[in-house]
Amino acid sequence: MSKKLFIKTWGCQMNVYDSARMADVLAPLGYRPVDDADGADMVILNTCHIREKAAEKVFSELGRLRTLKDRKAVVEGQRMILAVAGCVAQAEGEEIVARAPYVDIVFGPQTYHTLPEMVARAHRAAGAVLNTEFPAESKFDHLPDEAGIEGATAFLAVQEGCDKFCTFCVVPYTRGAEYSRPAAQVLAEARRLVAAGVRDINLLGQNVNAYHGADADGGTWSLARLIYALAEIDGLERIRYTTSHPRDMGDDLIAAHAAVPQLMPYLHLPIQAGSDRILAAMNRRHTADDYRRLVDKLRTAKPDLALSGDFIVGYPGESDADFAATLRLVQDVGYAQAYSFKYSPRPGTPAAVDDTQVPEDVKSARLSALQQLLDAQQAAFNQGFVGRTVPVLFDRAGKRTGQIQGRSPWMQSVYVQAPERLLGAIVPVRIDSAHTNSLAGTVETGMVTTGTGVHPLSPATMETRA
Repeated sequence: MSKKLFIKTWGCQMNVYDSARMADVLAPLGYRPVDDADGADMVILNTCHIREKAAEKVFSELGRLRTLKDRKAVVEGQRMILAVAGCVAQAEGEEIVARAPYVDIVFGPQTYHTLPEMVARAHRAAGAVLNTEFPAESKFDHLPDEAGIEGATAFLAVQEGCDKFCTFCVVPYTRGAEYSRPAAQVLAEARRLVAAGVRDINLLGQNVNAYHGADADGGTWSLARLIYALAEIDGLERIRYTTSHPRDMGDDLIAAHAAVPQLMPYLHLPIQAGSDRILAAMNRRHTADDYRRLVDKLRTAKPDLALSGDFIVGYPGESDADFAATLRLVQDVGYAQAYSFKYSPRPGTPAAVDDTQVPEDVKSARLSALQQLLDAQQAAFNQGFVGRTVPVLFDRAGKRTGQIQGRSPWMQSVYVQAPERLLGAIVPVRIDSAHTNSLAGTVETGMVTTGTGVHPLSPATMETRA
């Protein structure tokens, strides 16, 4: 009998990947994903601990779900299994059990391969099932093959955890030590994805360029070597990776950006701050000029490389001079896109107990100034594409009738008026206008790349397909 499974996902792309794999693990038990929690037989909140007040947002959502859980019991006489997963569960599992005793299962990011066992225990247990241990075995060794793959793009986790211990970050405590999947395992998953129609794979890791996967001969592969091997898979047109650390950007990976056509000209390379004093306090173990030199090497190898970054303003002890140094770095580097946040303390991290916290109004003013500069850079980057023709991989319907949406090689969202039969194809698009977060264009006649090869695209073909 089919049972309804609803998973709500917060946070990073790794959580998106994990949520999909949770559904795969539960599929043999008869669970099928649905788009709404109301009436679901099982609800999983896959949480993120990075954003401000992350735990309180989880408890707020749990309060809403408790009402649905109670209603299902009264109206249908059925039980809704309510679970909390992810980094908030890992960091604050006992607090969740204490504050929300109606939750049935609480588990961390490393244990979801045991979900069938946890569900069975939840049906038998009087209280919550709590599983936030770091198991000796890798979850990736116990996951089933991917089920229900849809679309032309996919995430593929290759590395997890972090050994860097930045003073503001909970990842080493919630995801554990750095672990790299064996190269053969990654390649096998990539081949399955491509066979199912995926054309664009984004390699994931908390510190993905620290990848050091074992090979069959007892050696290790770097991320660069893995990318070269992935590029040999017939039908895989685009390769991306995220998130990177500047200290692990080796020369072989930089060279791969020049040598591998499938490796897209877009790189997310966080620095967090432009002040050496703040970088040292963050335990980043590189300087702002180290980062600048690295960017120069990358752009020498790949002149059209677009950079994205992460920035934290108002880190404890940040002065006006420190913040000015961040603005200078942003001006020097030039970003196509960036994510910026006010510092907020994470329990258990060294920075959370620092006694030089920056006032909230100062943080807000600095964030506004930084975002104004970053937004201007992003707008200028996008505006530079107007009048150009770029290859777009269309992967979803747009918001308007007759509209489809895809990604450029530089990760920009691109919208056109075109038939949905072009979904899954890489199509030349003339960019007509640029917006803050997207581009709009017109499909050009010429050659279109699909999963079965390269074919001519003409106005007649467009009319027929429409």
